[in-house]
Amino acid sequence: VYDADAAVHALQAKNGPALPAIEKAFPGVVKDGVLDRQALGARVFGNREALRKLEAIVHPMVGERQRAFLKRASMRRAPLVVLDIPLLFEGLGERRVDATLVVSAPKFLQRRRVMARPGMTADKLDGILRQQVPDWLKRQKATIVIPTGLGLAPTRRALTQAVARLKKLPEAS
Repeated sequence: VYDADAAVHALQAKNGPALPAIEKAFPGVVKDGVLDRQALGARVFGNREALRKLEAIVHPMVGERQRAFLKRASMRRAPLVVLDIPLLFEGLGERRVDATLVVSAPKFLQRRRVMARPGMTADKLDGILRQQVPDWLKRQKATIVIPTGLGLAPTRRALTQAVARLKKLPEAS
């Protein structure tokens, strides 16, 4: 499993490889080798140009790590690899994969889950949602949809069925 969020966090960890470029683009957001996420968020939240500048720094580095992961998986002849990429559809990433899985819950439950996160506000959530492909469209584009609003057991069952289905897909060339 390749976790894009984990890759971003590693790139932005203390003295991480992305920090010099982030500090150059957004002076004052890195202090003693540590990214001040709140300061960076204040600079890019609601500012499309600033967000694109940040993405232009981070996304190529994340992509490089993803390609290295895929190369290692290919060398190991892994029968199935998972790319956990929260913004897959926003970057048209579905064109680079054999199948897509979307986990989804009813809108009210999604909102409740996200609002429970530390530091989340309704305004911040609304801003995030405005920049994402809507859930209904993700579900429409998905090869398989995993419902997560019915509890853990049904979600696990759906995921097990999805993995079995994906393993039956013909190998990509």
